[in-house]
Amino acid sequence: MDPTLRENDAVIFIDRKGRRYLKLLRPGQRIIIRGEIAAERVVGLSEGSRVTLSGGESFLVLRPTYADLVPLLPRSAQVIYPKDTGAMLLWGDVFPGATVIEGGTGAGALTLALLRAVGPEGRVISYEVREDFAAAARRNVAAFFGPAPNWSLKLRDLYLGFEETGADRLFLDLPEPNRALDVAARALRPGGVLVCYVPTTVQIKETADALASDGRFAETEIFETLMRNWQAKGLSVRPVHRMVAHSGFIIVARRLV
Repeated sequence: MDPTLRENDAVIFIDRKGRRYLKLLRPGQRIIIRGEIAAERVVGLSEGSRVTLSGGESFLVLRPTYADLVPLLPRSAQVIYPKDTGAMLLWGDVFPGATVIEGGTGAGALTLALLRAVGPEGRVISYEVREDFAAAARRNVAAFFGPAPNWSLKLRDLYLGFEETGADRLFLDLPEPNRALDVAARALRPGGVLVCYVPTTVQIKETADALASDGRFAETEIFETLMRNWQAKGLSVRPVHRMVAHSGFIIVARRLV
């Protein structure tokens, strides 16, 4: 990718304490963080440049990685943390060219990751029952991914059934995935992978019991991911004080013939 920053790019401004501020380089607009700078003065610079705002403070400017972007994503609902998204993509075995159904879109954080993983030859079909969440997902995909002609977003209650069949992978991020197993089984191809994301142990039991009794799924795995950052400053090498521990449980199963 060209390192030159362009109009409408998403960028992060990082201050001397490592605090991150997500901004869009909109023509004619000013970037305001403790001082301000015209977006046009940032356009044309290379990633990794430093800029000084009117308040005199210097900021490092970079395009955000996915891990940078998700915690800063405009949203009205909790998003799936990057540490969980990575595991879900790998255990879900999302591959270039895959057809993936996403049940429960929220702000579109997982949607962004799925679109990147399937590539232009793949398809992502998202179902969302709330109109405000669907609107937020559309805005975020447009702003932070760009044109996505291979993405469909359907405002529909997925418990009533998916319109698609033969999907390679299916992701569920909703309160009662156990209620959606029948419609998920009808949408997935044999050998397809189902991935559910739930926050509580009660939901684990309900979903695991439903998978075991359904008969159309097998090879169920249940796990969580824990992430502990470390800092290295001179002779001080130790864990940071704050740890991203439990955020959700991941349930993975395979669709049988």
